[in-house]
Amino acid sequence: MRIQLYFFNSLCNSQLGKISTSLKSQFNVKKRMFKYFSFSSIFKIIENLIKFINSIFFIILIIGLTFALIISPQDYLQGETVRIMYIHVPSAWIALGCYSAIFFLSILNFIFKIKNFFIISKSIAPIGLFFTCLAVVTGSIWGKPTWGTWWAWDARLTSMIILIIFYVSYILSIKLIKNDSLKSKISTSLIVIGAINIPIIKFSVDWWNTLHQPSSITITGTNTIHTSMIIPLVLMLLVFLIYCALIFLMKYKTEIIRIKKKNLTNYD
Repeated sequence: MRIQLYFFNSLCNSQLGKISTSLKSQFNVKKRMFKYFSFSSIFKIIENLIKFINSIFFIILIIGLTFALIISPQDYLQGETVRIMYIHVPSAWIALGCYSAIFFLSILNFIFKIKNFFIISKSIAPIGLFFTCLAVVTGSIWGKPTWGTWWAWDARLTSMIILIIFYVSYILSIKLIKNDSLKSKISTSLIVIGAINIPIIKFSVDWWNTLHQPSSITITGTNTIHTSMIIPLVLMLLVFLIYCALIFLMKYKTEIIRIKKKNLTNYD
C-alpha cells in the first residue's frame, strides 16, 4: 500500500511539475509579447522611424519637385497649369485613403474593443482633413483657368466638401464627448455614414455629367496620361505618403505620451 502511495505521489508531482512548467512557459511568452507591444516598446520604434523618415524625406522631396516642376512637360492644352495636378491628385487619393483606413479601424475597434485602433484612427483624422482641404483648394485653383470659375457645384467638388464635413464632425465628436463608450459609438456612426460618400466621390464623374474630367489613371483600364507625367505624379504621391507617415508617427507619439501622463495622474 505504501509503495502504491509512493508511486501515486511521484506521478502526481511529476504531472504537477509538467503543468507548472507549461504555465510558466505560457506566462513568459505572454510577458514577452506584452513587453514587445507595450507603449514603451512602441514609443522606441516610433522614434527610430521618425529619425529614418527625417533622413530620407528631403532627398525624395527634391527629386519629386524636380520631376514635377522641371522635367515633366507642359500639357498641350493647359500649359504650365497642369503642374497643379502633382499636388491635387495625390492629395485627393490620400484624403480618400485616410477616410477608408479610419472606417475599417473604427469597425474593428467597435467589434473587438481594441483601444489602439481608436488611437490610430484619431491620429489619422487630422491628416485626412488637411489633404481633403488641400485637394479642394488646389482643385479650385486649377478650375479657374480650366473652367473659368473658382468654384462650381460639380458632383466631385460637392462630395469632397461633404467629406470635409464628416472629417470635422468625427474630430469634434472625439474632442467634445467625454464619455469613452458614447464617444466610440458616435464617432463610429459618423464614420460609417460618411463612408457612403467614398464611392460617390470615386464614381461621381461616371455617374453624372460633370465638369470634372474622368479618371486618367485606372488599375484595370488604359491610362490616358503619358508616362512622362505618371512618373512625377507617383513621386509626389510618395513624397506625400512619407510626409503623412511622419505626421502620423508624431501625432501617435503625442497620444502615447498623453495616455501615459493620464495613467500616472490617475495612479497618483
